[in-house]
Amino acid sequence: MAMYFSLFLVVITIVTGIVYFLDKFFYAPKRQLNLLSTQEQCAQPLDQVAIEKITTPNAWIDTSVQVFPVIAFVLILRSFIYEPFQIPSGSMMPTLFDGDFILVNKFNYGLREPVARNKFFDIGSPERGDVVVFKYPVDPNIDFIKRVIGVPGDRVVYRNKSLYIQPKCDENATSCPQMQQVLTTFKKTGEYLKSGMPLTRYESAMPNKTHEILVNNNTYPQNHRFYNQPGLKKGEWLVPEGQYLMMGDNRDNSLDGRFWGFVPEEALVGEAVAIWMSFDFERSEADFLPTWIPSGVRFNRIGGIN
Repeated sequence: MAMYFSLFLVVITIVTGIVYFLDKFFYAPKRQLNLLSTQEQCAQPLDQVAIEKITTPNAWIDTSVQVFPVIAFVLILRSFIYEPFQIPSGSMMPTLFDGDFILVNKFNYGLREPVARNKFFDIGSPERGDVVVFKYPVDPNIDFIKRVIGVPGDRVVYRNKSLYIQPKCDENATSCPQMQQVLTTFKKTGEYLKSGMPLTRYESAMPNKTHEILVNNNTYPQNHRFYNQPGLKKGEWLVPEGQYLMMGDNRDNSLDGRFWGFVPEEALVGEAVAIWMSFDFERSEADFLPTWIPSGVRFNRIGGIN
């Protein structure tokens, strides 16, 4: 849907832009010449109504001239600077909730043209711990949001709900980094539930960032469903060049790279940097108002994303 909207926005911008510049450099000067010619042919000066009738463009041209600057600004802002997204699920809890509206930085990972999304200016790359929006590799029409766990060259192991990372070995280094467990610190149990079972909240210390995760200690990890990279055991991955391994913070309730593999660099949309609005949707079918109408605003969630 986002791709179609981008295409629609580009087409509207091009069409209104052509009309805008045709009016500025051709139609508007022509109207002024018509005004001068008419004034020369009249014995009396033209009144304001007559002047406006001659110099005012038709409705199509006038609308395009008024709309083009706004549409062009929206296209530039949405394509190259920031784009708003809505969180549709709880796979990134407790960092992001269903009903959070976020801003995604579109230039941190390089500038891309808005339709085919080919990069034309390289700025930077994702780091471990970044929260990233990307095109779902299984269906590029769907936008996903997860956390970067592995960058190109990393060896990642997820075993018994524990995460281990071995960074890429530098060719010039005398020895390679050792695989280290990502440290987690217990915070609280029972604050969140899944199917009536309490989830445990931990603080996870990534090499670059510290964030919170949720783990269901009452279930077993679904290792049998893990994406099996050739030559490695299930639950182990070697991140290829130009690709990234993503996981949700709600570890036992997230369809992520553990199950479908890696995210190619060209599928990246941008880094989630802030929550600008958050709504509750706690309505039952018995309520008078539809369930899609917010039941409240969570002002305490507005702010930056860790």
